[in-house]
Amino acid sequence: METTGGKYNQEGITEIAIYKFDGHEVVDQFISLVNPEREIQPFVTNLTGINSTMLKSAPKFYEVAKRIIEITEDCVLVAHNASFDYRILRTEFKRLGYSYKRKSLCTVELAKTLIPGQPSYSLGKLARSLGIPVSDRHRAQGDALATVKLFKMLLTKDLEKYIVKDAINVESAYSLKKAHKDIIDALPILIGVFYIHDTNGEIIYVGRSNNIKQKINQILTDIDPFSQKIQQLIATVTYDSCGNEMISHLVYHEEIKKNNPIFNKTATPAKPKFALYTSTDSAGYHNLYLDAYSQKKNPITSFNDKRSGNYWLNTFIEKYQLCMDLCGIKATETGCFNYHVNQCNGACIGDEGPNEYNKRFQLFLDDYKLHGRSLAIVDKGREIGEKGIIYLENNAVKGYGFIDLNYQLKNKSILERIISEIEPRNSNLFLIQSYLRKNKNYKIIELE
Repeated sequence: METTGGKYNQEGITEIAIYKFDGHEVVDQFISLVNPEREIQPFVTNLTGINSTMLKSAPKFYEVAKRIIEITEDCVLVAHNASFDYRILRTEFKRLGYSYKRKSLCTVELAKTLIPGQPSYSLGKLARSLGIPVSDRHRAQGDALATVKLFKMLLTKDLEKYIVKDAINVESAYSLKKAHKDIIDALPILIGVFYIHDTNGEIIYVGRSNNIKQKINQILTDIDPFSQKIQQLIATVTYDSCGNEMISHLVYHEEIKKNNPIFNKTATPAKPKFALYTSTDSAGYHNLYLDAYSQKKNPITSFNDKRSGNYWLNTFIEKYQLCMDLCGIKATETGCFNYHVNQCNGACIGDEGPNEYNKRFQLFLDDYKLHGRSLAIVDKGREIGEKGIIYLENNAVKGYGFIDLNYQLKNKSILERIISEIEPRNSNLFLIQSYLRKNKNYKIIELE
């Protein structure tokens, strides 16, 4: 909101913008200038550009009050410095003889908790430091849209799910009495992580799916013992859209670790057993070989089992025209098998020198070697124009996040602020390596 300024509790609203946000997207909005029926302080006009002439034909507060009540019904008021906005709204309604009550949530306080250490938590400076685009600063619509983007980022960073759990208690009339069919109908067809809550709002199960609606439908219609227990306890389902499968796997394992749901006791991330390693021989050729997994040996990429490792080793040999002999598959004196079928340039018998061969080998390393590099892996985001990113540094997955602007990627300090940090576990690196081998839609950006 924008106000007239003036003495405490004597201010009036000059402009209001409300975006109804369901945790994933804006589902309704109301934007209007308001005739405050009182003078606007000169410093406010200088700040906002709103003057008395602009407001002469604007609706008075009593004319927009019904719309405000309707759009905020059963909602939590989220605002930057929420105590101010809530006080102004309640004051305006009090003048009409109406007691306006809503639960409120302050993005200043949330940001201080979830993104600590910022030099300023004013909306403009915080948005700038996080790479959030802001238009029409100090106007209701621009500030409200920036707050939506900020709140969406804060929801992603709230790994403990305090915001969502608290909101479920507020929305009891909406969610706790729902039938199973209503729960299914309200869910989307998208890639993400879902949370099944009991009547207290507690998370009892975390799941991951490329089609959340289909997966919940399966759980609520199956007759196996696990599904029947869920069916007895379920009150509502919330979800996080992840945009792509890679991020959804990371979020899934992190959420289980953070929330420790009672029905996820046996969910443990897969551990690699074999891996590919590189070495350089006395002639200067880079070699590739498969062996038992060891984090200390800085593997290029890792696998569930030896069979999978051999399959991908042969795939890499074919894709990058690597020499079989230099990849642990011994050649005869007249060259490796691929040399005889014109798929190897002869590094095995010295026909191709190490410099030329190693250039091609380096292409393989650029695509798959994650160790020792500072990287952003960029993939699809949750909506058009957004990108999902995974941030790696010092042989570890540091976190994931979502960006709207390309310059955020090039600014490492912004990237570190907007990601949701996760525990550096070898299993996370294994998940990403597996994903990179099987998918081609990503981009890897080397960070300075």
